Amino acid sequence: MLPKVAIVGRPNCGKSTIFNRIIGQRLSIVEDTPGVTRDRIYAEGEWLGNKFHLIDTGGIEISKEPILTQIKEQAEVAINEADVILLVCNVRDGLTSTDDFVANLLYKSKKEVICVVNKVDDISFKENVYEFYALGFSDVIPVSSTHGIGFGDLLDVIIQKLPKKEVIQYDEKTIKFSLIGRPNVGKSSLTNVLLGEERVIVSDIAGTTRDAIDTPFKKDGRDYVVIDTAGMRKKGKVYENTEKYSVIRAMSAIERSDVCVSIINAEEGIIEYDKRIAGYAHNQHKAVILCVNKWDAIEKDTKTMKQWVDKIRREFLFLDYAPIVFLSAKENKRIHTLFDAILESFDNYTQRIATNVLNEVILDAASLNPAPTHNGGKLKVYYITQVAVKPPTFVLFVNNPKYLHFSYERFIINKLRENFEFSGTPIKIIARIRE
Repeated sequence: MLPKVAIVGRPNCGKSTIFNRIIGQRLSIVEDTPGVTRDRIYAEGEWLGNKFHLIDTGGIEISKEPILTQIKEQAEVAINEADVILLVCNVRDGLTSTDDFVANLLYKSKKEVICVVNKVDDISFKENVYEFYALGFSDVIPVSSTHGIGFGDLLDVIIQKLPKKEVIQYDEKTIKFSLIGRPNVGKSSLTNVLLGEERVIVSDIAGTTRDAIDTPFKKDGRDYVVIDTAGMRKKGKVYENTEKYSVIRAMSAIERSDVCVSIINAEEGIIEYDKRIAGYAHNQHKAVILCVNKWDAIEKDTKTMKQWVDKIRREFLFLDYAPIVFLSAKENKRIHTLFDAILESFDNYTQRIATNVLNEVILDAASLNPAPTHNGGKLKVYYITQVAVKPPTFVLFVNNPKYLHFSYERFIINKLRENFEFSGTPIKIIARIRE
């Protein structure tokens, strides 16, 4: 599980520009994982080999207006989740009462805080930086988000403050799965049903983050761990109703899972946020199952299930490999179909194919359907071998990787799926030049 860095501060101090600058650096910092569903408030950064998650937040203001109160609550969610917090101030405005207000919020969190003084675009503003030490934080870093000045120093300090998190080790045959989805789709109810059925819970083990709980259990001789995103309620408030930020909680569970069960509420149908959450699991190269919960709550006829399957396939084009299950956690119906899908997806996610069998399939397919000309040349496939599992990863040895068009890569993946059982799991192809 990667550590988290949150960016907070009042409006118009340059938080989003700093966010974009950190994740967009070309030297050592990677952009957020590409995919169909992106949420720019949450991305992955890297500096000198150290990876972390970066969380952007809305501007905090002193106000009782409902919208501003909600922004403050959302920022508090990010603060609660974060290991390191960047308090962004604006050198041109000087120290303000809102900066003091936000600083007091951060004192209560007892987290590592770095004061980032933005818009120090030239040397004439350097002297003005010192007044921000009055906020009481030992690290005050001047930057210019517009010109990229000071970001090396800032990232060095961030890396120094990131905690080294312990990772719980399980046997490689243990199936680690999580239930993910937007609020009110029935994640908690389904977790309780899955565990309550078996009555063989080993223990509740605190996970690598404050918001994930690992619960190992056994079913039919197999070891499972359900990674539950606990901690949704804090100080009497249900923070998960701020949908934008529940993705932060989902990510910690997704990263540590082998299989992600993305839950859809049958009563409400498919919404964009369902695709966003499932997209994070897809981008992390996890096995994915699409689970329609509350199946008992809708009127059905003989065509209803097929109509749902067709609609899901249209809406989740990037998850064409994911099995679809329908169940009711409330009435404890069709739960076995989910276990069947989890087991099948995990076995496929960890499957290895013999090299000679792979080459027989793929070389035959390549000879019958040669690659089209791309980037000024024609791809020739010499050899394929599997190099990893979780997900199944294949190296394709070719004359020149730049000749591989994405459509032909898709053709190779489809041939693998046609000839081998890979339901539930993504497949990765890496093209390399044959020496």
